[in-house]
Amino acid sequence: MAESDWDTVTVLRKKGPTAAQAKSKQATLAAQRRGEDVETSKKWAAGQNKQHSITKNTAKLDRETEEPHHDRVTLVVGKVIQRGRQSNGLTQKDLATKINEKPQVIADYESGRAIPNNQVLGKIERAIGLKLRGKDIGKPIEKGPRAK
Repeated sequence: MAESDWDTVTVLRKKGPTAAQAKSKQATLAAQRRGEDVETSKKWAAGQNKQHSITKNTAKLDRETEEPHHDRVTLVVGKVIQRGRQSNGLTQKDLATKINEKPQVIADYESGRAIPNNQVLGKIERAIGLKLRGKDIGKPIEKGPRAK
């Protein structure tokens, strides 16, 4: 029953080396002298700041690919908006107020800088009474019964 004695504590090992000590050159040489298995590996670009380096192939690929861009409203649509707005006697600010948009939006659509948005184009179409989408751009909108 001596094995279950709670007062006796036996320590059979001592604390090993820390991570930094185990990785040192002296520790690896000492382990090799004792005949222990030592595994060493060389890491690529270890100790250098090369995680963000651009390789030749990446730079070449970047040059070959074209920059992504969004389609813009054509100048034909911009001129139709301008003509329809002026024929109704509206300024850009008046038209923007009528469709609940900012005046800059109307200016962008008329100059061809805007990215087309079907909701905004629909509002402008109804406000000026001219088609801005499809084949017959610039023709009057036919007022008929709305589909439900």
